[in-house]
Amino acid sequence: MNIVILDGYTLNPGDLSWEPLHELGEVTIYDRSSNDEIAERASKADMVIVNKVVLNDSILNQLPLLKYIGVTATGYNNIDINAAQKHGIIVTNVKAYGPASVAQHTFGLLLSLTNHLELHSQSVHNGEWAGSKDFCYWKTPLIELAGKTMGLIGLGDIGSKVADIAKAMGMNVIAYRKNPLKTDDQGITMVTLEKLFHDSDVISLHCPLTDDTREIINAKTLSQMKKSAFLLNTGRGPLINEQDLADALQNGVIAGAGLDVLSTEPPAVDNLLLSAPNCMITPHIAWASFEARKRLLQITADNMRTFINGNTQNVVS
Repeated sequence: MNIVILDGYTLNPGDLSWEPLHELGEVTIYDRSSNDEIAERASKADMVIVNKVVLNDSILNQLPLLKYIGVTATGYNNIDINAAQKHGIIVTNVKAYGPASVAQHTFGLLLSLTNHLELHSQSVHNGEWAGSKDFCYWKTPLIELAGKTMGLIGLGDIGSKVADIAKAMGMNVIAYRKNPLKTDDQGITMVTLEKLFHDSDVISLHCPLTDDTREIINAKTLSQMKKSAFLLNTGRGPLINEQDLADALQNGVIAGAGLDVLSTEPPAVDNLLLSAPNCMITPHIAWASFEARKRLLQITADNMRTFINGNTQNVVS
């Protein structure tokens, strides 16, 4: 098999081994590929591996040998699935490789908001503790999570893992999801979306991006939240109307936000959230622990091996 990896750097910047893929055929790896480079680089490929590279009908028309697209992510909106089906190309993705990592990062954002770890560490490094008259000090109120209510929008693998951590920290957990199936977890109370916005001290987004969930966080829903509440998003950027969130943070409608994703990535330099008060932003890294990326690479190889052997798994096309 002639295998071409079009944007390998995101998954493997050099700390993982590509050997699981090299075992499957002749592999050519590009760290990044521009739109103008895709067709030439993949022209002789039987299998293409991508993370965020866009493969639309126009590009697929130029790849007559292509039989398989492997997406090294759970989301696959960068692939024109209808076009892939038209061309008889199998598309696979990778699920459930990173719930632990994303849940961990979710609480990293939350603890940064409640304990202001970066602020206090910088204060110490600036000499304020060494020069303090007291044995301890805090520059902003510190918030205990025990007894607070965690509201989850979405209760899949990641949302369920976040719920486990929240319960371990003594939080009450409520959740909303469109799927009418209830949870078997007796420690989670399913509620309406309106009640979740009203009752939560922390709201964390773990739902897929659909027409129904796009900008589910907007001026109206933000106004329903407690002024002391925090909003977390490690899902998809367009779940939030960023103008409305920036306004809400500027005007004290909610207490703060922790975001790992934005509607445009990388963001424009004038994105209003970059200057919004009490807004913690990380560069879409919740999924990217070493362990999660290693699992992702191995599952990608397993998907490919299964296809080469005449079967399929994790097919989305």
